[in-house]
Amino acid sequence: MQQRVAAFDEMMNEVRLTDQVGDVTHANPRAHYKAFAAWLAQQPDHVLNARREEAELIFRRVGITFAVYGDNDGTERTIPFDIVPRVFPASEWALLEKGLIQRVRALNMFLHDVYHDQNILKAGIVPAEQVLNNAQFRPEMKGVQVPLDIYAHIAGIDLVRANYGDSSGQFFVLEDNLRVPSGVSYMLENRKMMMRLFPELFSQHRVAPVAHYPDLLLEALRNATPAHTSMPNVVVLTPGMYNSAYFEHAFLAQQMGVELVEGKDLFVDDDVLYMRTTQGSRRVDVIYRRVDDDFLDPESFKADSTLGASGLLRAYRAGNVAICNAIGTGVADDKSIYPYVPDMIKFYLSEEPLIANVPTYLCRKASELDHVLKNMAQLVVKEVHGAGGYGMLVGPASTQAEIEDFKLRVKANPSNYIAQPTLALSTCPTFVESGIAPRHVDLRPFVLSGNHVRMVPGGLTRVALKEGSLVVNSSQGGGTKDTWILEE
Repeated sequence: MQQRVAAFDEMMNEVRLTDQVGDVTHANPRAHYKAFAAWLAQQPDHVLNARREEAELIFRRVGITFAVYGDNDGTERTIPFDIVPRVFPASEWALLEKGLIQRVRALNMFLHDVYHDQNILKAGIVPAEQVLNNAQFRPEMKGVQVPLDIYAHIAGIDLVRANYGDSSGQFFVLEDNLRVPSGVSYMLENRKMMMRLFPELFSQHRVAPVAHYPDLLLEALRNATPAHTSMPNVVVLTPGMYNSAYFEHAFLAQQMGVELVEGKDLFVDDDVLYMRTTQGSRRVDVIYRRVDDDFLDPESFKADSTLGASGLLRAYRAGNVAICNAIGTGVADDKSIYPYVPDMIKFYLSEEPLIANVPTYLCRKASELDHVLKNMAQLVVKEVHGAGGYGMLVGPASTQAEIEDFKLRVKANPSNYIAQPTLALSTCPTFVESGIAPRHVDLRPFVLSGNHVRMVPGGLTRVALKEGSLVVNSSQGGGTKDTWILEE
């Protein structure tokens, strides 16, 4: 059963006019979409289809794929790329950028606080048990001094736009990704592909560039350099070629001009981290890690892990190496902590949040659990540690049997779930088999924290390619689009 709800249209603006026969609704392109809409209307379907096939061929040839675990048809596939971009005016993007920087600043302050003085817990703003008993809280990080007090050097903040309550087209933060956020390589490759397929569009539109992201990323990583050196050796730590985001790990290392390493390439001696090279060992100063906490150091976490380096935590605590993002950042992007981020902004910055959260029910609270169980058919219910579109239920798109089964799961472990209203995510024109049609989208901009908090003007727009679907994750059949910020 598919959900049928009204949604904000990114490209078209409905205008209600009154004439001799009554009210008539006209759909006109929004101001920032007018030139593109005129171009799109002139494009035959067979031309767009040929361009889409060309993009898929190039992506596969270059190796822009991701792994799907448990997929019987094979482990590697390309993420479907849609050739219709999502467009923002510069003024709207400026407001989003300001709100995202505000949020990431507060999240970094929260992380420093919970691993040091814990003032926000003492003030009762965030329940102490939600933090200290959280699976992502790392007691090993208590008292550890990290450069610039920054824990989340790279943050991917998921935004959705929706008609909700009395507001039309309002942006909400859906979730914060602070551990090993992925997807930025697709943002960069999508732009390169659009410029290759449709160069005329970039002569007609002043699209802000995103190609300098690797430079900003390397600068943020170097800003985390420990005090012992001014010429840091930066590496990207990957779990290996079978990881779903391996393409991105290799891509970013290549773009930054740094080494891509695996755990077997690293060792710790006298609390200093080294990498093995053909010229002998070389000291490592900064790790951009794409390995989860549990697997970073078999001496301190999972003893059977081969993905990290034994003694890495000792080297980290001694201040001899920086890890980006820091160990323990996951406690701030846990879905059970998410509802308190607006309070963090007020507590640390004495500011009102510029981008709102989605209203959220915490199933660990008896009164809110009761509401969720009674209204599950209208809600989205998620595991607090879930990701990738797994471990969740979209009530309006589920059968009664699926809802009843999910109720049993929630009752068995209420603290493991949150619930939110089913927002009608905004739609963007998308080229599908039937032609141009609206499909639901979200947006993941990337926020970099170093000496300054910075962003490139753009992000990863993900699109649910199935009609009516609200699940945009690539592992669930979603695709991606280029995201344009039009310079004024």
